[in-house]
Amino acid sequence: MKVTSHAVARMLGTWQEGPGPAHQRLSDRLRLLVLDGRLSLGSTLPSERDLATALSTSRTTVSAAYRTLVDHGYLATRARARATVRLPDDPPPEHRSSTSSATIDLSFAAPPAPVEILHAAFATALEQLPRHFERNGYDRYGTAELREAVANWYQRRALPTPPDHILITNGAQHALALLARTLLSPRDRVLIDHPTYPHAIRTFTEVRARPLAVAVAPSGWDTAQLHAAARTASLAYLIPDFHNPTGLCMPTSVRQALRLACPTVIDETMTDLALDGASPEPFALHMPTAISIGSVSKSIWGGLRIGWIRATPSLLERVQQTRLATDLGTPVVEQLATAVLLNEHQTRRPSTLRHLRSQRDALRQALAEHLPDVHAPLPPGGVTLWATFPEPISSRLAAIAPDHGVTIAAGPRFGIGGAFERNIRLPYTLPPRQLAQAIRRLAKAEQALARGATGTHRPAPVA
Repeated sequence: MKVTSHAVARMLGTWQEGPGPAHQRLSDRLRLLVLDGRLSLGSTLPSERDLATALSTSRTTVSAAYRTLVDHGYLATRARARATVRLPDDPPPEHRSSTSSATIDLSFAAPPAPVEILHAAFATALEQLPRHFERNGYDRYGTAELREAVANWYQRRALPTPPDHILITNGAQHALALLARTLLSPRDRVLIDHPTYPHAIRTFTEVRARPLAVAVAPSGWDTAQLHAAARTASLAYLIPDFHNPTGLCMPTSVRQALRLACPTVIDETMTDLALDGASPEPFALHMPTAISIGSVSKSIWGGLRIGWIRATPSLLERVQQTRLATDLGTPVVEQLATAVLLNEHQTRRPSTLRHLRSQRDALRQALAEHLPDVHAPLPPGGVTLWATFPEPISSRLAAIAPDHGVTIAAGPRFGIGGAFERNIRLPYTLPPRQLAQAIRRLAKAEQALARGATGTHRPAPVA
């Protein structure tokens, strides 16, 4: 696959910032794009001349950067051919740098399993399972029990929802992928929050749609910009409830004012994780045409791969037809267990919310003590802080952090065009003592970076 010079320039963003000569800054940023997977293996880079023109820099700078990448094994070259992206050969075992079992993982924003609650729900599900044995097990829209439980979950939130407006999926990510394949065509524009959930960006690019980013500022969403962008978009994807990664919650006044001109998908995965007040009202109360997706991955456990789509039956029929190309349904036992959890109101447990509050406060305290120059606003809910560093070091910090016993999700993974190099997402789903240790290790990684150290770790998975 050929990558154009303008595409590379967008991914590089503000590569000119930082210490060292220009060619070193450029090679470092290109190397991080390879490690981050944004420059895919086997793809071919633009010529030195084309990239120099796109970056408004000298061909000498680009040539030196490419040569450095070739020397370190990140590019392969041959006569009269474009440079091809690769990864260096693995070093010998005694020299290989890798994370250990003691590494603290801050790339996953996921709570631990509520063991007793899950055991009880699955025990009940197994008792209910025999009633399904006479059926073939392939429920096109999900089991009646779970569809009714999800509909009642909306009903408790003052949004009347018949069960035939619900389709069960294998998580919210699966729901979004089905909607993208159903509603989008190549080169369609998709309005997204910026930053947003990384797997959403990937979902849209895999169907060859073009993300149309609208900034989520520290003060929140800009309705005028959203309305303007929606006029040229084929779909909008928003996370108004404890936004991932910033933790912001869209005010009622903004929800009431939004009347987007394109189909709008609302991600409600974080809805039940209000830490400082009541859960927000459903977006569809104010925009009845909104397509809602949700799951129990954050409110219960990530290993319970159950999600749903709330939409009109006619749209769900189209989605179900799309789904036949990839899978035939969701496991029955997991659906029955999730129905139990929803019916028993276990997605909003006071004890869990208290733990999240204390962990959020412990994480902010650790940042104030060990990384005092990092700004991390207090989110009203969700599971993450959106931390801003004084310098654009996010990708370089993610590449070196495992050497110091911590993995992080770099800011550019949550945006497009190389944005958010000053940001990292920090989840507070671990115990306070572990969070404090992770921040101490991150501070050591930042100090090593300031001394000129570099890292070669590939990004950890993000959830």
